[in-house]
Amino acid sequence: MLTSRLLGSRFPYKQLTRNFNFFRSKKDSELDEVVPITETTPLESSAEQPRKIEIPKRQLPYLNPHVPICQAWVENLDTKGKNLLGIIDLHPQVFGTMPRVDLVHENIVWQQKYKYISWKTAPSKLEIRRSLKRPWQRKGTGRARHANRKSHVFMGGAVCHGPRGPKTEFYMLPFTKRVLGLCATLSIKLAQDDIHFIDQLEIPTDDPNYLLELAEERKWGSSVLFVDESDVLTQNMALALDQIPQFMAMPAYGLNCYSMLKFETLVLTLDALERIEERLIWHLHNPQSVARKFDKSEIRY
Repeated sequence: MLTSRLLGSRFPYKQLTRNFNFFRSKKDSELDEVVPITETTPLESSAEQPRKIEIPKRQLPYLNPHVPICQAWVENLDTKGKNLLGIIDLHPQVFGTMPRVDLVHENIVWQQKYKYISWKTAPSKLEIRRSLKRPWQRKGTGRARHANRKSHVFMGGAVCHGPRGPKTEFYMLPFTKRVLGLCATLSIKLAQDDIHFIDQLEIPTDDPNYLLELAEERKWGSSVLFVDESDVLTQNMALALDQIPQFMAMPAYGLNCYSMLKFETLVLTLDALERIEERLIWHLHNPQSVARKFDKSEIRY
């Protein structure tokens, strides 16, 4: 009631409006003729509009309805600043598995040892150059009888059951452990926000400082591993990576646990993501892969 009385019909609106228009200057009155900017009027800016692509919806096979789908942003490489192009779906059996640290450790040890060759060797009695004369007479001294000083009981003699190199420590990790190790490493990288996805592996210049500034701007860390579906790089990317020792590019078929943990950040292209998921999902659900045994003919020298 009080409000209606104060703002009733007796309130002098017209008088206040006339007084307000009287004190307005001529320039202020000209502002009324300016057409205001509405939502339908586009703002013209000199800045370049961000590039946008259409990310197709992926068909993920063998999905569990009780397990949520993993998702990640798709970024670009043609600008130093981060430009989010869209969201892509990731298979939970590849990027959302249990972080099996034991499988990751077995893969790392296997990769470190399967190329290692031990060259340690100890001389045998036949390789020792010493006199064949007896050190003392056979009877009457009370000591053990010896034919010569080549025995391992004498200083400078042979080594009993010593290493006989070269000896390889090669062994083949079971195929199932290798597949599960890759899935566990990719899941760990995604959980730690150390994996990024880009639309294509191409930069506008061959200057290595461009990649260094891009990694610093996006906080990718000191070392980055780029993975593409093809093993052929563009000219700008090849020249820039050649001058940065802590940055490296790798094809999708060469992806391994050791390289993913060696570099701080993993960057995958969309083509590499399709290839990696396709092969891992196929091996996870193929009964022949589980019972697969090692064949020496698969070794490539």
